[in-house]
Amino acid sequence: MTTDDSRPARRRITLTGISSRAWEHPADRGALTALRELRGFDDVVKAFFGMWNERGFRLAYLAGAIRVDHRQYPRVYQRFTEAAATLDVAELPELYVEQSPMINGQAIGMDKPFIVITTGAVEKLDDEELRALLGHEIGHVRSGHAVYKTIMIILTRWAASLSWMPVGAITLRAIIVAMYEWWRKAELSADRAGLLAGQDPAASLRLLMKLAGGGDLSQIDTAAFLEQAAEYEGGGDLRDSIHKLGMTAWSTHPVPVARASELRRWIDAGDYGRILEGDYPRRDSDGNASVTEDVKAAADSYRQTFNTSQDPLVGLLRKFGGGAADMAGSAARGARDWANRGRGGEGETPPAPPES
Repeated sequence: MTTDDSRPARRRITLTGISSRAWEHPADRGALTALRELRGFDDVVKAFFGMWNERGFRLAYLAGAIRVDHRQYPRVYQRFTEAAATLDVAELPELYVEQSPMINGQAIGMDKPFIVITTGAVEKLDDEELRALLGHEIGHVRSGHAVYKTIMIILTRWAASLSWMPVGAITLRAIIVAMYEWWRKAELSADRAGLLAGQDPAASLRLLMKLAGGGDLSQIDTAAFLEQAAEYEGGGDLRDSIHKLGMTAWSTHPVPVARASELRRWIDAGDYGRILEGDYPRRDSDGNASVTEDVKAAADSYRQTFNTSQDPLVGLLRKFGGGAADMAGSAARGARDWANRGRGGEGETPPAPPES
């Protein structure tokens, strides 16, 4: 089993009172707002809250996995408590380790979400990388992602037999596609939470490298990996762009090289450093957050990505004018209208999903 190496321990700054808004990617919040706007989505959520909770999921892991505490997987438990303390999370979610050679983790549940990581993660990650992975999953829980992820798991697993759902097949398919888009953006948010939990950019990058190529980093070069990321994002021709769309349309996660590039951009933009200096939103101000501002930030994020992307297909679209930017603006206006309907004005936020 991989244990901590000889690297000196890093002093981590406790981010007292930090709100999940500090690490949430604008496109994460925007995609979730757009998802909630879809006709029939409210019915889906109500149906699942009425018929499902995490009890069955939790029982499955209670029966077939190892529940982590100071007696079982104490090394994992120590990294877990450290990540939670750094993110100022007082109440730890339950944590399980399941048997799988793959490096993976997930947050599951609606009323009281819990976290599951694999034996592959325990064995192949050093302490800093493991702390980043656990911080990633804590970020999912704190952002309320686990609720929608649980719905997504059930929808995709049993979509063919969900005739009892109060929405049509076409509507259900549209909801699933929108949820995939949101899920990929939620992963970018959680990557930031993992970095904040570990406060070791090199470890967060190593984690993504190991997700891409296994646990032996002696065979992998960081600079070459980032070159891969740049080639993926900007290389090739229109055929490659179309292949990328096919690769990601039904995927829950962005590809590891894209996640590495996105995290690097967040660091280089100075946002990570500002948070460590204490410049971040606090939980006690969450009630004052504006849906309109979230939607505007999401639209700005999509527009900036469109304007700076090196992808050949996006470059072709830019030649034909601001069509995609206009589409982003239209989506933002629609989401803002949805947010204002029945919520007493644009300064109020929709009800937040329950957290642990």
